[in-house]
Amino acid sequence: MDGFAHLHLHTEFSMLDGAARVHDVVRAARDDGQPAVAITDHGVMYGVIDFYQAARNEGVKPIIGVEAYVTPGSRFDRPPRNRNVRFHLTLLAENNTGYQNLMKLVSKAYLEGYYYKPRMDLDLLAEHSEGIIAASGCLGGEVPQLLAPDASREEGNQGQVGDFDAALTAAARYQDLFGKENFYIELQDHGIDAQQRVLPDLVEIARRIGAPLLATNDSHYTRQEEADAHDVLLCIQTGATINDPNRFKFQGQEFYLKTAREMRSLFPDDLYPGAADNTLAIAERTNVELRFGEILLPQFPVPEGETEMSYLRDLVFAGARTRYGEPLPVEVIERAEHELRIIGEMGFPAYF
Repeated sequence: MDGFAHLHLHTEFSMLDGAARVHDVVRAARDDGQPAVAITDHGVMYGVIDFYQAARNEGVKPIIGVEAYVTPGSRFDRPPRNRNVRFHLTLLAENNTGYQNLMKLVSKAYLEGYYYKPRMDLDLLAEHSEGIIAASGCLGGEVPQLLAPDASREEGNQGQVGDFDAALTAAARYQDLFGKENFYIELQDHGIDAQQRVLPDLVEIARRIGAPLLATNDSHYTRQEEADAHDVLLCIQTGATINDPNRFKFQGQEFYLKTAREMRSLFPDDLYPGAADNTLAIAERTNVELRFGEILLPQFPVPEGETEMSYLRDLVFAGARTRYGEPLPVEVIERAEHELRIIGEMGFPAYF
């Protein structure tokens, strides 16, 4: 099988972290013949509409997702910052139900779990897992962090040694949460030493729990020559200068939207069975349809035997009798009937 679909991608809407403009990445995917591309910005979804429309306009299938921040504790906890452990997790909407659940997850992560970052916990993920495809994430994911701890980072495992059994347990927990067919072990290779250390273990974990592999590239810019511009963006984010040798920076210049050929050469099927092909399988599975130019009103639950219009009428006249008493004045009845007729003609009874 040929081809590839990027399923881990950060755009300009990953503030001060993503340097890829929406229209640029969509066109790059189109020019390479890639059938689909995903948006997975850090903890947010406010780039989704621009991305969706741009992809559709270019004939590329848009896949809607988010790179979530997941806390292993409760999203309501506010620990000291040096113990504020959180991990990354790739989430993709398979269908409109999944899209709705992604929006609920992101909203609640901000409203209930925000602590330096918008955080989800396992309870929240379990509550809104329907219609979502998940992958274990980049090096900041829980499974990779348990394999190759990075105690210098605020987020992630604070341990000093890898723990294969703990990583295996974490992967199995995510698989149980999302369903066996909906959880993938994510593989990345940017030439980073830590990635080389965890890749064999990730493949072994996938084998043990029967999870499919998924090749991604954690793209943060469109073309390789944009790596320096992305580096400047990180300096702005962290308040550092380019000349600071101790500043946070990405290792290497491989975080761009690679071609299908490049990705398949990194993840050959004999070493990583299905890792590249599964990107296309997910692209086939996902189908989110967003409607524009329509009036979308909430669906209001009404008592059995009632319609939205009949129930609204009952409420209006009950309220009128409370205010004006019985019998209702003729002018009140006429005014109420006039307004109810207009509301019905406009199709707005649920709104009221």
